[in-house]
Amino acid sequence: MDPTFTLLPLTFDPSSKSVSSPLGHLEPHLAALSATSRALLTHPNQIPPPPLPTNPKRSAQVSKMRDQGNVSLRKGTPASIAEAIQLYTYGIEMALGRPGWEPVGLVREEASNLFSNRAQAHMSSGLWPEGAADAMTSVELKRLKNAKAWWRRGKCLLEMGRWREAKEWVREGLETEGNEPNELMGLMKEIELREKR
Repeated sequence: MDPTFTLLPLTFDPSSKSVSSPLGHLEPHLAALSATSRALLTHPNQIPPPPLPTNPKRSAQVSKMRDQGNVSLRKGTPASIAEAIQLYTYGIEMALGRPGWEPVGLVREEASNLFSNRAQAHMSSGLWPEGAADAMTSVELKRLKNAKAWWRRGKCLLEMGRWREAKEWVREGLETEGNEPNELMGLMKEIELREKR
């Protein structure tokens, strides 16, 4: 890629609201740009139309996967926990597979909840590294009001014997969430007790 900047001779006609150039090879691109500009100017308040609504069927399917995973996880048997992990994984794939025009906030919210739930399922199986990775992904997607994911990664780190990391992680979680989440405060005390041993 050439790092130089080339100033092109462009002119704007206010009456026709079009951009033109004496360079012929730019005309097709400038014609498309001018047409888009004129189309946007015909809308009320000169703003583009709102995005298409989200697909309610996809949202329902993502919620269904999460709910079924929760039911399987509550059963507590190794087979049902494996089923819960699979259901959460399907839900994550559905949430992350949303079309690009759908709101990113919705994708982040759905995926964050599913990653946090899958982290709990991994923890129930004693799969601490997988649980830590999923909880961290959940926090990366949604830092605030996600105390469960902060707690889950801290607990996984603690169970893996990574006390310093766990302490730093929980401290950051408390700074982010405030001192309200009692489970994070309790985990911090547990980490400090284990450090003293």
